[in-house]
Amino acid sequence: MRFTITREKLQEGLAAVTPAVPSKTTLPVLANLLIQTTDKGIRISGTDLDIAVSTEVTADVDAVGAITIPARKLSEIARELPAAPVRITATGDQRITLECGRSKFKLLGLPKSEFPSFPAINFDKALKIPSGDLQKLIGHTAFAASTEESRPILNGVLWELRPDAMRMVATNGHRLAKMEVPVTGAKKADLIIPPKALEQIRRLFAAEEELEVAQGENHLGFRSPFTSVFTRLIEGPYPSYDQVIPKDNDKVATLDRAGLVGALKRMSVVASDQTHRIRLSFNTGMLKFSVSTPDLGEAQDEMPIRYDGDPMDIGFNAAYLLEILRYMPTDEVRMTFRAPERASTLEPDGWSDPAKYLCLLMPLRLVD
Repeated sequence: MRFTITREKLQEGLAAVTPAVPSKTTLPVLANLLIQTTDKGIRISGTDLDIAVSTEVTADVDAVGAITIPARKLSEIARELPAAPVRITATGDQRITLECGRSKFKLLGLPKSEFPSFPAINFDKALKIPSGDLQKLIGHTAFAASTEESRPILNGVLWELRPDAMRMVATNGHRLAKMEVPVTGAKKADLIIPPKALEQIRRLFAAEEELEVAQGENHLGFRSPFTSVFTRLIEGPYPSYDQVIPKDNDKVATLDRAGLVGALKRMSVVASDQTHRIRLSFNTGMLKFSVSTPDLGEAQDEMPIRYDGDPMDIGFNAAYLLEILRYMPTDEVRMTFRAPERASTLEPDGWSDPAKYLCLLMPLRLVD
């Protein structure tokens, strides 16, 4: 195998694929990238066996072939190369020579035969969706997935496909994020995807691209003309989240998002590092914040709001509430309540986007 590639194209390909390579592995070949020649250049691939990423970049190929090269070392070398064409030659199935300007490197690789094969997924009847819609779903929901190992199913993000809409839902049992966007031509499917795979999709595909999505036996594939991402699906039934979303909340408050974020950040300085609990007292036209932590002290704040319901005190984990507010796409937020021990919802107020977005937050018990 022998090809010449610009330094920029090599760095571009490595930047796309290297994040899929595991930092620690007991299988040496997984620390390598597979580089194969193609009709238009080279294809670079990496995998940790759960997620696989490959991308094609242009190069001048003199001799076809394939070999695996240590990902970390190749990336470090590429980052330091001078601004000159890079010539890579593989002798046999293990020795690689890299030349750029006056620089010359020799690396040991591993044969292509040792690299795991990608999942067998047929894209002939793939669903075609705008990448921007998928990016929107991922960006507004994946943050809410659980990171605890006690309930593995909540470590994934539920992707519901329906003939006229697609929806993503994520929850850790204390907070929930749900977004729905219109779609056409989708077949009904409920898929649970690891957030790490969704992050690769969000990072690699431009919003203006059209993506092809196809399902294998236990894998899902996403591809554009030059890049592909494959992920293992999480198996099992996702909790019936719709049952926990309140339908009868009768108290409604409209708040300035920036003002709310500022007050919560100030209160968080004195809140408990364990619970992050803050008391929110809703009254007509005014929201009061208070926090009391025995070994730290107390703090109070307030801000004007639009609220006409009965006065109510409710406690929230400020870290969870701030995280939800970070992904709210409007300047004002609509919050609904029913009682201090019942779930509260948050929605963007005055959002003209066709997407529907809702977050849920469970309250914390207040201690007088």
